[in-house]
Amino acid sequence: MGEATKEHCAYCFDVLLAQLSKPSTPSGVPPASFGNKSKEYPLFVTWQKKGPTSSDDDEERLRGCIGNFSPMRLDTGLCEYALASALRDTRFHPITLNEVPMLSCAVSLLTDFEEAADYMDWEVGVHGVWIEFCVPGRSGLRKRTATFLPEIAKEQGWSKAETIAQLLRKGGYDGPTSNDEVCKSIKLTRYQSQKARLSYDEYAVMRKQSHSI
Repeated sequence: MGEATKEHCAYCFDVLLAQLSKPSTPSGVPPASFGNKSKEYPLFVTWQKKGPTSSDDDEERLRGCIGNFSPMRLDTGLCEYALASALRDTRFHPITLNEVPMLSCAVSLLTDFEEAADYMDWEVGVHGVWIEFCVPGRSGLRKRTATFLPEIAKEQGWSKAETIAQLLRKGGYDGPTSNDEVCKSIKLTRYQSQKARLSYDEYAVMRKQSHSI
């Protein structure tokens, strides 16, 4: 089973800082220094930003989260999705260099994929869920997908039914989420993840220590 580490998160900071500092030099991506870089995993990279005042330090808001369900080499995948989640998540404006000191980075390595017996066959706080479902379109049924990482439902205080409703909305379904026909069309895959998180302050200390060795 893969284990996400703070070094994985630190590498995402390395990549983002290299891009934002010298955006015209794509070949300037720093080499990965962590072990097992050639191992392959599906993965997600998440950026969050703390509040602008000291009273908001514990309140972080999402600034980007993108990943891939196809296994990728760790070094390649972290490099690609560190930038994709920071700069190309269409829900947000691209992260700027001035924001970096207020960021934290989380890396999730996805494991233990299982096809569920039905759309309720999973546990809040244990499983991430990926759904595929069909909605009516002008030319027939259209397939949609959506996912939440394992921690999302627990953090939001959602039940399984509420999580499924949110996933349907995320996937672009705007009808009643209690629609039995749509719910029965859901194919749900459950999975687990190994997650690591690193704040910019922790990252700065890690890199200062590594440079002093």
